[in-house]
Amino acid sequence: MNWIAKKISETRKIKGLTQEELAEQAKINLRTIQRIENSESEPRGKTLNLICEVLEIDSKELIITENSIQEKNIGTKIVNGLFLIALNMVLMGIIGFLTLDSNANMNSVFGGYLLSVFLPFFIVVMTKRMIGMERMLKFGFGYIVYFILVMVKPGFPTGFVTGLFPCLLISLSVLYFGNELIKKKE
Repeated sequence: MNWIAKKISETRKIKGLTQEELAEQAKINLRTIQRIENSESEPRGKTLNLICEVLEIDSKELIITENSIQEKNIGTKIVNGLFLIALNMVLMGIIGFLTLDSNANMNSVFGGYLLSVFLPFFIVVMTKRMIGMERMLKFGFGYIVYFILVMVKPGFPTGFVTGLFPCLLISLSVLYFGNELIKKKE
């Protein structure tokens, strides 16, 4: 529900008005009020002013608040995007360090395999509502980029023999199919 719809609905309920009463007092169609409160349409101009008069709300303040909320949403999206980039770089670095590094031994490669299961599984548990593709694109795009970079520079045999490619494949699979792993038996 958008801010204006929420504010109109809350104020109407506080004033003890039904949708029908608000529509009648504002001289607006009942269906218009229903659409506004269900966020199916946004009131503009005369309609917004008529509703605000009945509810004794300042329409200019409503619009300013709505705009500031939208600006915050854009800022939040930028911060979230930067966080996802940083997280993907950290995940790439961990798996790469444990497998592709020249000093990597069997223990570190085994650790890479374990982390390639448990880190994505933790992400799946924390993001249960996401679909597999969305999760894989948000948290696994670093793996995909890393795969391409290793294919270009050291090549496929090096990536496969060191264990990097299997780790990346396991991680992407867990991210994509994670909901199936945690699904409760009903």
